[in-house]
Amino acid sequence: MTSSAFETTKPDNVSYLDRLARTDLGRSYKRRMLEELDVRAGQTVLDVGCGPGTDLESLAERVTPAGAVIGVDRDEGMVDAARERTADFSAVDVRLGDVHDLPLADGTVDRARTDRVLQHVDDPLQALIQIHRVLRPSGRLVMGEPDWDTLAIDHPDSRLSSAYTRHVTDKVIRNARIGRQLARLATEAGFSVPTVIPVTPVFRDVQAADKVLGLERTTQRAVAADYLTAEEARRWLDHLARGPFLAAVTFYIIVAES
Repeated sequence: MTSSAFETTKPDNVSYLDRLARTDLGRSYKRRMLEELDVRAGQTVLDVGCGPGTDLESLAERVTPAGAVIGVDRDEGMVDAARERTADFSAVDVRLGDVHDLPLADGTVDRARTDRVLQHVDDPLQALIQIHRVLRPSGRLVMGEPDWDTLAIDHPDSRLSSAYTRHVTDKVIRNARIGRQLARLATEAGFSVPTVIPVTPVFRDVQAADKVLGLERTTQRAVAADYLTAEEARRWLDHLARGPFLAAVTFYIIVAES
């Protein structure tokens, strides 16, 4: 059930995040998120779920040494990596903490961002309530999340595509439909939501898609969970590897104001 078209070994989390950030897709949507965040010199910016610090340097450049960038992550390894990468940026402070109980005082942040974090948390609404708490009045939050229920992968047998997507939304991603839910949840948390930006990347190269989606590994999990039979999985992956290939998923950028 394997092919040279697919990665069989899952990359570690830091490598995966770094690799995605370097793709055309990653650079494009991160640039749009940064534009919507509208960071000014001297402001305090919070990166919730900052990971290994992928975006902290670009934020530090925007706030200048007169401002501050606070990265928060619950994973000690990610915090260590982020601290090491930003050691030369005096404006950056990386803290170990949980999005459900942010280690910041009320009303101390001008801007906040989350990037593909809320799809994984236990309680997205509580996370948004916490971000609203730490933002100053007229503060801004920019979020970027996929809606995995929109994942569409072309295959001659559409039943297999549907089963694969259903497995992703049911079993792989905790909050798989968070992209479409963000505007509502942000409103419930006390924000106004002036802007919703849908971004739909289209993959025409199976190996490029695999670096984001982990197609073969996820298919194996779908077989183990009885969403696909072994024979269906073989036919599914054989066609994806041979091509022509097309996949798409909708990613939402949400701008919320406190």
